[in-house]
Amino acid sequence: MELLRKPKGTNGKVHNITPESAGWGYVGFGLYRLTAGQEAAEATGDREAILVLVEGKARITAGGQDFGEMGERMSVFERTPPHCLYVPNSSEWQAVAVTDCVLAVCTAPGKGNHPVRRLGPEGIELTPRGTGANTRYINNIAMEAREVADSLLVTEVFTPQGNWSSYPSHRHDEDDFPRMTYLEETYYMRLNPAQGFGIQRVYTEDGALDVTMAVKDHDVTLVPKGHHPCGAPYGYDMYYLNVMAGPRRNWRFQNDPDHDWIYRRDNP
Repeated sequence: MELLRKPKGTNGKVHNITPESAGWGYVGFGLYRLTAGQEAAEATGDREAILVLVEGKARITAGGQDFGEMGERMSVFERTPPHCLYVPNSSEWQAVAVTDCVLAVCTAPGKGNHPVRRLGPEGIELTPRGTGANTRYINNIAMEAREVADSLLVTEVFTPQGNWSSYPSHRHDEDDFPRMTYLEETYYMRLNPAQGFGIQRVYTEDGALDVTMAVKDHDVTLVPKGHHPCGAPYGYDMYYLNVMAGPRRNWRFQNDPDHDWIYRRDNP
């Protein structure tokens, strides 16, 4: 599996990651980069979707409803809560860009248990996590505490320059609830300034998988299994949009035993 996916151009649908192209069973991720007046439209089929206006503004209709103009932040690094929309399976959606915009399409199997609805900015609050050089800031869009989706877990993370994130290293690759859940995961990466880079390592404890990647602005990484910490070099703030899904909508993980002492020290 190729874990680092580069965008296909700078306009239109630049990412189209499906379970088939990823080689797994649940998570899909698409990304549109649109200029004012451009449109994007899809039918969800047997999958649910969460649309995230990463940047810019668009008029969105979904499930037969007109949600009007959505979006507020013009740069993702404003850190304000995103405008998001849940679209169930067996539905259609359309977005028409009002300004230049970046629209993420997060998908996973849908079961028809939730209606089309706004998910943000209401109900999303920037929350700090970690301490010291492990401090990062979270916008929980659709995590477990919000009963808004059948399969999808979606969150944004802002990592300041010089800091680490998804750390201490943890994994969620076994279907053994409540000890751990199996969740596939994608990371959509942004850097500020945009010419920067970040680092992500995806590895298993037995060493069978051990890949370290230099990620750039608009790259996507895949985490099929194992631990997946990432770091932001000095001078470059990092953002990522996480999409997770698996056989059940719960996030339970285990830290790497080699590094769990850091978590225990910081959370006595």
